[in-house]
Amino acid sequence: MDRLNPTGQASAAELAAWDHRHLWHPFTQQDEWEADGPPLIIERASGVTLIDVHGRSYLDGIASLWTNVHGHSHPRLIAAVQDQLQQVAHSTLLGCANRPSITLAHRLVEVVACIPGDSPPLTRVFYSDSGSTAVEVALKMALQAQQQWGQIRRTRFAALSQAYHGDTVGSVSVGGIDLFHGIYRPLLFDAVRVPAPDRADPVQEAACLAEAEALFAAHGPTLAALIVEPRVQGAAGMRMHSATYLRRLHQLCQNEGVLFIADEVATGFGRTGALFAMESVGLRPDLLCLAKGLSGGLLPLAATLATEGVFDAFRGPPGSQRTFFHGHTFTGNALGCAAALASLDLFEDEAVLAGLPPKIAALTDALAGLPDAWVAERRQLGLMAAVPLRHDRGPEARIGHRICMAARDHGVLLRPLGDSLVFMPPLAMAPAQIRQLGEAAAAAMIEVLGGS
Repeated sequence: MDRLNPTGQASAAELAAWDHRHLWHPFTQQDEWEADGPPLIIERASGVTLIDVHGRSYLDGIASLWTNVHGHSHPRLIAAVQDQLQQVAHSTLLGCANRPSITLAHRLVEVVACIPGDSPPLTRVFYSDSGSTAVEVALKMALQAQQQWGQIRRTRFAALSQAYHGDTVGSVSVGGIDLFHGIYRPLLFDAVRVPAPDRADPVQEAACLAEAEALFAAHGPTLAALIVEPRVQGAAGMRMHSATYLRRLHQLCQNEGVLFIADEVATGFGRTGALFAMESVGLRPDLLCLAKGLSGGLLPLAATLATEGVFDAFRGPPGSQRTFFHGHTFTGNALGCAAALASLDLFEDEAVLAGLPPKIAALTDALAGLPDAWVAERRQLGLMAAVPLRHDRGPEARIGHRICMAARDHGVLLRPLGDSLVFMPPLAMAPAQIRQLGEAAAAAMIEVLGGS
C-alpha cells in the first residue's frame, strides 16, 4: 500500500510511470509515446466528454475509436448491464444458450431488414468480440460454404485496394494498407485486389470497374467471396465510393457465383446517416460484419450475419464434418448482448437517426472552417469525415499527430490517420459541440503549421 495514495488508488504520476514501464499500446510507436511526456489517462466520462485523472475535460471527437453512439455512461445502457449482472454475466454458447444472445439475434435480424434488395434476407447471427473477428468469421464461413457446395476451386478472396478489415491473420490478408500489413506478408494469403476510387468520382469509378471486370473474368471461378467496406474505406483515410460502384461489384459477384461480404464494422449503426451503409446501396450482402457501435460502444461485441442459404451449407449429420469450426470463449456474452439490446432500444426511443441531419450539417460546417491553406481535401459521409493535410514538411514531421496533440489544449480529443485528421463524433454529440471540434482543430492547425 506504500505505492498508493491515501484514497487507495495510484496517483496520476504513478500511473504515468507504470504506463511507460509496463503497458504496450496498440498502433503506437513506443519511443514517440514516451517522448510525448505523461500520457492522457482517462478516468471517467459523461455524455460526449472524457475526463482525465487531473479533472480536465475533452470532447470525444473520435467516439472512443469510432465505437460510442449514445454518449458515455448512458444510464439506460448502464442499467441494462447492471440488470444482466444480477442474472448471469457469462455462460457459454457451446452446448447452451442464453436469453440475451437469443433475443439480440432476433432483433438484429429484424433491424437489418431495413437493407433493401432482391437478394435473400440475412437470417442467422454468429457472435464474436471485435471487428477483426467478425471479418475472420465471414471469410471462414464463405470459404467453407463454397467448399460444401462443391465449389472446391473457390479458395481465394477479392478485396478493395487500400482496404482495412482488422488485425487477425485472415482479416489482414484481405487488407491492403502496406503500412499496417506489409511486415506480416509471410503469414498472409494472397487476395485479388480490386481497384477502388479515392472519391465518388464517375470517371475514377468507371476506370476501376473496367479493371474489376477484367479481374473477375480472370479469377471469378476461384473466388469464394468479395469483401468491401461499403461507401467509406475508414482506415484508408475515409476514401469514398458511390452506391453505383458497389452495385456493379455486387452484380459481378452474382454473375460469377462469388459471395458478397459487407464489412460494416465502422459504417454501421448510424455512422453514415442511415442505420447501415448498405441501405444506400439498395442491396443485401450474403454476409454482414458488425461491431464497434453494436453495443453502443459499451462492451466488446461483434456479429456476423448470414443468409439462410449460407447457413444451410453447414447442415448435416454429426459425422459429416460440415460444422463451422470456429468460436471463442466469450461468444454471445450476456453482458455485451444486453448492452446491444439497450442500444437498439435507444435508437428507437430517442429517434437517433431522425436527429442526425443537423449534426451532419454541423460537421460539414466544422470542416469548412478549417484553414484552407493546410487542407488538401474534405471527405465526409454522415458523421464520418477526414481531412488530408497539405504541407511540405514530410511524413517524418508527424504533422497530423502534432495537431491532434495540440487540440487537447483546446479541450478536444482527436486521432489522425497519418497526415489526415479524422472526425468521428458520437452520434449523441450536439451540433454546437461538433462545431467546437472544428474550432479546436483549426486553432491547433494554426499553432502547428502557422496562420492561414
